[in-house]
Amino acid sequence: MIESSGKNLLKLYLNDVGILTGILYRNNITAVLDDVRSINLGTVYESVVAQELKAHGYNLYYYDNKANDEVDFLIDDYDTLSVVPLEVKSGKNYSAHSALNHFLETKAYNVQKAYVLSNERTIRHKGKITYIPIYAMMFL
Repeated sequence: MIESSGKNLLKLYLNDVGILTGILYRNNITAVLDDVRSINLGTVYESVVAQELKAHGYNLYYYDNKANDEVDFLIDDYDTLSVVPLEVKSGKNYSAHSALNHFLETKAYNVQKAYVLSNERTIRHKGKITYIPIYAMMFL
């Protein structure tokens, strides 16, 4: 469960990704295992990230703004005394993230870096954003 600070909104995640995958994709598990691009793995990917963050001792927060959409996760960066937004993408167009861009552009938030996690297999940097494969989440 993600804690909320200021609003009465929360997200719930099933703590077992295997059970979640079975519930969501029942007879289509081969497509998931073969990484078929038409399968939306967003829910599974977000659950994986939530589990990894909790395993590393992070509290789970997200940013929700009706005018600017939402950012999936926010974690503290104690080195820069700022917040680090994490966006989880499961589709082909992982570089489209208007809510994250807006969050980065808001000077009052003092964001120094951000991460986008996706099913791409390479790590790359563009401005303040680092794009990493979902499986590399354990190294953040």
